[in-house]
Amino acid sequence: MDYSLGTMEYRFLSLIWENEPVSSMQLVKLCEEQFKWKKSTTFTALKRLQNKGLVDNRDSVVVSLVSQEEVRAKESREFISETFKGSLPSFMAAFFGGEKISEEEAEELKRLIDSYKE
Repeated sequence: MDYSLGTMEYRFLSLIWENEPVSSMQLVKLCEEQFKWKKSTTFTALKRLQNKGLVDNRDSVVVSLVSQEEVRAKESREFISETFKGSLPSFMAAFFGGEKISEEEAEELKRLIDSYKE
């Protein structure tokens, strides 16, 4: 499955997640309101997401085939892999950029990391 999404594709998929199951015609209306898209633009974008295996449009009802969390996780892993050569510590150092975090945030991060240890 191709999770690589441009900004507008992600926003469009987010609109689907927020409203699913959604009729394709309701989706056209939502896209017109949110993005100022024409009907043809909505259906072109929908077809792209279908081709990537991310949504289904059956009987004019659109549903996602992947969760927002799955897409975020996959894109985050790809970003870290490409930008930081797969090094999570390097990513975290860049993310914090010398900024301090609270004791509560540090404890929450420690708990999160511990929950993913082997």
